[in-house]
Amino acid sequence: MRPEELLKPMPGGLCSVPGGFYIDPTRPVERALITHGHSDHARPGHGAVLATRETLDIMRLRYGDGFAGTTQAIGYGESVVLDGVRVTFHPAGHVLGSAQIAVERDGLRIVASGDYKDAPDPTCVPFEAVPCDVFITEATFGLPVFRHGAAASEIDKLLRSVALFPERAHLVGAYSLGKAQRVIALIRAAGYDKPIYLHGALEKITRYYAGRMDLGELRLVSGAKKAELGGAIAIAPPSALTDLWSRRFPDPVTAFASGWMRVRARARQRGIELPLVISDHADWDGLTATIAATGAAEVWVTHGAEEALVRWCALRQLRARPLHMVGYGDEEGERDEEGAPAADGAPA
Repeated sequence: MRPEELLKPMPGGLCSVPGGFYIDPTRPVERALITHGHSDHARPGHGAVLATRETLDIMRLRYGDGFAGTTQAIGYGESVVLDGVRVTFHPAGHVLGSAQIAVERDGLRIVASGDYKDAPDPTCVPFEAVPCDVFITEATFGLPVFRHGAAASEIDKLLRSVALFPERAHLVGAYSLGKAQRVIALIRAAGYDKPIYLHGALEKITRYYAGRMDLGELRLVSGAKKAELGGAIAIAPPSALTDLWSRRFPDPVTAFASGWMRVRARARQRGIELPLVISDHADWDGLTATIAATGAAEVWVTHGAEEALVRWCALRQLRARPLHMVGYGDEEGERDEEGAPAADGAPA
């Protein structure tokens, strides 16, 4: 069986014709397998959705109980057979509940990564490299310039600033699903035990995370007085850093947690005083190491800097192709809010 006979890119997403399903479809379909809860991958309106329990819960929080006709929770390492095609979910390390999906038939295994990272994250199950014949990888940070470094070091930078400017509030822009909760968990791991304040838009998903891990005391900014916010850390959607909401804070230091903060010009363009290079996507070294770890002889590259990663594969005698799929890399329409221009990037 040729790989394209098992799984192929279609206008609506990756489609398995023999299995009768799509992976992360961009339009409503009869049967959808969803890798994670970000809205560029998890859309409402499908007839049936198969995903991890956490991803289903997150979709329900965002879209309501009727987001799909039927749902089926699949655990990590669990397999189901769909019209003769075996699919298995494996940890992707991107956000809570994120999964890679292995698709198998007649001795051929294709793994669709979804979004992933191989860096430590206390809020989700670590990434697991899955041996396969064909690996479909994202390439959000698919350029050698992107090497993220340790997230804990960026949090240390934030806490040094808090200590240096005890009278100033620190506003941290972070994407609402995954990044915000990871930043909070990293702050706690660094020993900070004071209340952390939340923008109201982050409350629902952050409370869901807090039901599964210790994020310490969380308070809504809306219930705090201005004097109380001096010296505090507050987490907010990136767009809130420059709107009227931010004016309630005393002389705030604006920070932004994103892999795109590696490009200092982007931080300057947004008026970010404290750029924090923290990403929920694999960097260049993570992408290339993961491709090698899968042992795949063929690599399909999607949503990101596709051509550079295809070239890297070709230099190592790996068959590779860009998929040029559209509709991904725009989580909640916040591509600009995560620091990347709408024409060339995705939330980090």
